[in-house]
Order: sequence, then structure tokens, then C-alpha cells
Amino acid sequence: MAAKKVNNTMRFSWQNPTFRSVVYQILVLGIVAFVVWYLVSNTLHNLSVRNIATGFGFLDSEAGFAIGESSITYSPADTYKRAIFVGLLNTLKVSLIGIVLATLLGTLVGIARLSANWLLAKLATCYIEAIRNVPLLIQLFFWYALITENLPGPRQAMNPVNGVFLSNRGLKFPALVGESLTGIWLGLLLAVILVFVLYFVSGKRQDRTGNPLPVAKIGLGLLLALPLAGYVAGGASLTLELPALKGFNFAGGLSISPELTALLAGLVIYTSVFVAEIVRSGIQSIGTGQWEAARSVGLGRGKVLRLVILPQALRVMIPPLTSTYLNLVKNSSLAVAIGYPDIVSVVNTALNQTGQAIEGVLIIMAAYLTVSLSISIFMNWYNRQIALVER
Repeated sequence: MAAKKVNNTMRFSWQNPTFRSVVYQILVLGIVAFVVWYLVSNTLHNLSVRNIATGFGFLDSEAGFAIGESSITYSPADTYKRAIFVGLLNTLKVSLIGIVLATLLGTLVGIARLSANWLLAKLATCYIEAIRNVPLLIQLFFWYALITENLPGPRQAMNPVNGVFLSNRGLKFPALVGESLTGIWLGLLLAVILVFVLYFVSGKRQDRTGNPLPVAKIGLGLLLALPLAGYVAGGASLTLELPALKGFNFAGGLSISPELTALLAGLVIYTSVFVAEIVRSGIQSIGTGQWEAARSVGLGRGKVLRLVILPQALRVMIPPLTSTYLNLVKNSSLAVAIGYPDIVSVVNTALNQTGQAIEGVLIIMAAYLTVSLSISIFMNWYNRQIALVER
């Protein structure tokens, strides 16, 4: 008996569910487009009536305000565009450092919660329950007050090591300055990228041949050789600049401000408890048979966890870790509450001076959207790399 031919053509009849679904989608799309048009036109009309300028032309005007902490050279004579870029770099710095530290601390706490040591497991549980039930903003205020009110002023700064000073103005320590510094940083960045690539190449080779590459030795060589090559290429000119007390603060050297310290402490400690729970659930998702099989070949508990359990648990942990990292980036916007000049703080100052609030909010939204999507794309790519492939 011949198979009945299926008619895939859409009948223009209300009784046809496919036709109805298309009509409904067109109607919804039309309503959304109308709402957007109405809001935009109404906003532009109101701005025009109040003689408020629109557009992003103000970005090329002189900013006229100082920024307390900057990863690049900046002065009040620079443009709003550069000021916002400084704020974005500060946000990226806090986010990247926070992600790394929160992951390390959270992993340790998550493993400790599953420890056979009763006291250690209970301490980890109390830490998690206490931290995650206190709002992050309150924790930021706590750390900022603890740092600024309990440390001495610059003239009475603690000096545990020559050239290192700790006061309520932050931690000051010696810095390397010179033309070779850029070459060293570029060499270090290239080395880190190559080590990361080497790690995945080694994994693929081990899956294919059973013989991994000596990643540790090659990686250490790259981390030493490439910065050294950058140093030589830059003219081999570096000097050590020591901080010195001048007036009411220190000049020279590098510094970690109280605002940055408080923000990192709050973000890392708060986020680490969520990472700890993800790590705990990931480890518990692995069956006891894996533990027993690894123990049967003579592996100790530490090696079983590091070589057998965590690599498998990582496949379960990556999706929730992605959401946790994104939350950390977005929570960094609370920096404005303690005076750290992130992108929200800088744009707020700019829009208060220019009155162009809509453009300022759009810039903040675009910045966080770009950073969050970049992290999400990277984590999704990494998740695909470690996913099991069915044969």
C-alpha cells in the first residue's frame, strides 16, 4: 500500500492552526513595534519641548571631572568618551579578578562542606548560610567601613616591609616603571593564551593517542620566556619606583584603594557561597561507583577528587557557574555605593553634567550587555569542549 503523501502547503483558513499561529505572531510583532515607536516618538517630543539635546555628540566634549582610580592615563581635560572607557576598564578589572577569586574560594568551601571532618564541614555550612542571607550591599558597606575606619592615616601608615604601606588610603607598594613594561605585559598575555590553547590541544591529543603533552613544563617555559622577550624588545629598561609620603597621601608606586578592596571582598565572599553550592552539587552528582573504582586502583582521596570526580562534575557545574559569573558582573554596579569609579559611577557623573540621561543609560546597558554576552559565549564554548560526545 502506497504511503499517503503529506500536504505541507498552508491553507489560508482560520481552521488551519498553522495559519492562525502565523497571524497571531504578526499581530504580536505589530503591537510590539507600535509600542516601541510610540515610546521613542513620545520621548523625543518631550525632549524637544524641554530643549534637551539628544545624541552622543557630548562624548567628544571635555569631561572636566577627575576619576580617583584609572588603569590608563586620564585627566579632567580628556573627553567623556575616555572617561567612560576608564570606567569600563575598572568594571572589567573588578569582574575578572572577582570571578577568579570567587571560583577559587568557592571551590575550596564547596569541597570543605563535603569533608569527612565534622568541624570543617559545619564551618563551611555556617559560612555559606551566613553570607548568602545578608544582602550584598550591606556587606559592601561593612567591608568599606572596616577598612576606612580601622586603619591609620597616611602619616601613621603601617610599614611591614620596606616600600609597602598600609593605611586608610589603601595599600601602597613598589612598582616597575619603564619602556619595557608594555612588552612584558604583552608577552605575559600571549603566554597565558598559548598555555590555554596548549591545554586543549593536549586534551584532544590524549583522547586520540593516550599521550598528553607536558603542559606544565611547556607552560612554565612560555610564562618565563615570552615576558623576558618583551622586556628585551622594549629596550631592557625598567626601574623600581617606591611610594613616598607627600602631603596627605603617598605618591609613586602602585596602590590598591580601599574602595577596590571593599568591592572585591564583598563580591568575592558573596559570590563564593553560590560557587560553593554549585561545586557541592556537582560533586554529589557523581555516583559513588566512581569513587570506589578510583580508590580500587590505589588513588588517594585528593587524587580521586582532582583527577576523577571534579573533571566529571565540571560538566554539570558549567551552566550554573555561567549564571553566577554573570551575576557577579552585574552586581559590580553596586560599586557606586562605596565610591569606586566603575562605569555606572562615571556615566552618572557625565549625565549629571550633560543632562543626557537616556544616552547615559543606553551606554551602561550596552556595556553590561556586551560584557555579559562575551562571558556567556566563552562559557558556552567551553561547555561544548568538555561535553561528552556520543559515538
